[in-house]
Amino acid sequence: MSRDRHIAAKQRWAEKQKARGVRPRPVASPDRLPPGQKLTGGFPVLDLGVQPDIPIGEWTLTLDGLVENPAVLSWARFGALPQVEDVSDFHCVTTWSKFDCRWGGVAFTTLYELARPRPEARHVFFTGYDGYSTNVPLERCLDDDTLVATSLNGAPLPLEHGGRARVIIPKLYAWKGAKFVKAITFLAEDKLGFWEVRGYSNTADPWTEDRYA
Repeated sequence: MSRDRHIAAKQRWAEKQKARGVRPRPVASPDRLPPGQKLTGGFPVLDLGVQPDIPIGEWTLTLDGLVENPAVLSWARFGALPQVEDVSDFHCVTTWSKFDCRWGGVAFTTLYELARPRPEARHVFFTGYDGYSTNVPLERCLDDDTLVATSLNGAPLPLEHGGRARVIIPKLYAWKGAKFVKAITFLAEDKLGFWEVRGYSNTADPWTEDRYA
């Protein structure tokens, strides 16, 4: 499926869900499995129909925007940063969840400390090598389980799951975690990302089923 057809199909799916009356819940569910989700033993692949395979020598991660220390990290420099491992659940807006994913990589807080955002920075805008983008409040990125992952279950992150590196924000629906990430930009004002401008929720809380704007 081409990129445009893939995007159109996902938009139609979202429009059908909204037409069914899916609305955010007033009270968050306390369950591990968020409302409206089904547990899967597999790991479905969803993207924009593009999986850019960036050579290690050409891969970079840019930290920019309202920061005191903008940086362009090579693969080697990124790998030299303190590494962490975190086990978390993964919730896709298309109603499936996968428990106990073991991610390895660099904690977002490490990148935050490296870039030193200015006091007025309140939002983070992620962009990927595939043209994808998404936006997240800075405070949500500072949770201790948010990271830029380069491994999954002890192996290098597969290309189909966003390798060489992808963002993982377990407390939000997975579209907020950009695959193939290439830039992290700190902003004072919110800026809607790829799916947000197409009608997806700006807050994306799985436990209140906050899927669509």
